[in-house]
Amino acid sequence: MRLRPTSPLLAYVLVLTAATLFGLNAGMSRVPLRSGTDTATFTTLRITAGLLVLVVVALVVDRSALRVPRGRRLVLVLALGVVGIAGLQWTYNIAINRLPLGIALLLEYLGPVLVVLWVRFGRHQAVHSRVWPALGLTLVGLAVVSQVWDGLAFDGFGVVMALAAAVCFAAYFLLGEDDAVSDEPLRYILWSFAVAAVVMNVVRPVWTADALGADASLLGRFSEYSVPAWIPMLWIVVLGTVVPFFLFLLAMRGLPATVVSVVAMFEPVMAATVGWAWFEEALSPLQLAGMAAVLLGIVLAQTARVEAPEPALPPAQ
Repeated sequence: MRLRPTSPLLAYVLVLTAATLFGLNAGMSRVPLRSGTDTATFTTLRITAGLLVLVVVALVVDRSALRVPRGRRLVLVLALGVVGIAGLQWTYNIAINRLPLGIALLLEYLGPVLVVLWVRFGRHQAVHSRVWPALGLTLVGLAVVSQVWDGLAFDGFGVVMALAAAVCFAAYFLLGEDDAVSDEPLRYILWSFAVAAVVMNVVRPVWTADALGADASLLGRFSEYSVPAWIPMLWIVVLGTVVPFFLFLLAMRGLPATVVSVVAMFEPVMAATVGWAWFEEALSPLQLAGMAAVLLGIVLAQTARVEAPEPALPPAQ
């Protein structure tokens, strides 16, 4: 885990690659979700399989990560696992199945805005004055994207789940700022996945996944093609979860984490592109302008903390 990118340029490439994989993963996730695998089972599969891969990685690169955290650190892991991993993944999966991909990711990425608001009103810490125009820009952009003047343009429950994902995303960032996490990021993300896997297996055990052997349509523009549902599931676990996570982690060895988190905003853009190219989810020019306003507002808010600690964990989807 001590590898560093050879240059900042390589770190930027790693972040953009990871964000691209996460954006593609939003589209790929729809294949098993719409082939008969319910969101709870899908979430259980993704988290459990991700945990197994993380255990293998720890055995290879850092066996100390397999030590169980204790005391206060165990409480931190429990919170990260329940809210930051299980809660985030479950609400995110519901949102991408019910909303256009770009909109679902855009709403989830309101998490950094919630972080700044919590820092200001929950912790009573100073923030830069630009947070207020950033918040206004975000709200106006959201109103334009959702076309509130015509009634909500999207599925109401999907919007609620995307906003719940934003809350979980904010909690993930805040919990990830803890000094203990920054000392041993692999250990904490591994045990957080372990907690999340236990929680989700209680909700919907992994052995109830009986739809993965059936054929699944590739949907959208590729709906005439079908593959066994386990193939996209394998992509989701490896290229949509573990690989981008470690690309982010590696990039954070060469760039400040705040820079990484801002560049990671490419993910909603990529998801919107996937939604258009794969699922024919076209947004009007006005909605695209609203989306750009939201992204700008999020970036401004994300950089508005006066003395922000460096987050120790990369974005996780």
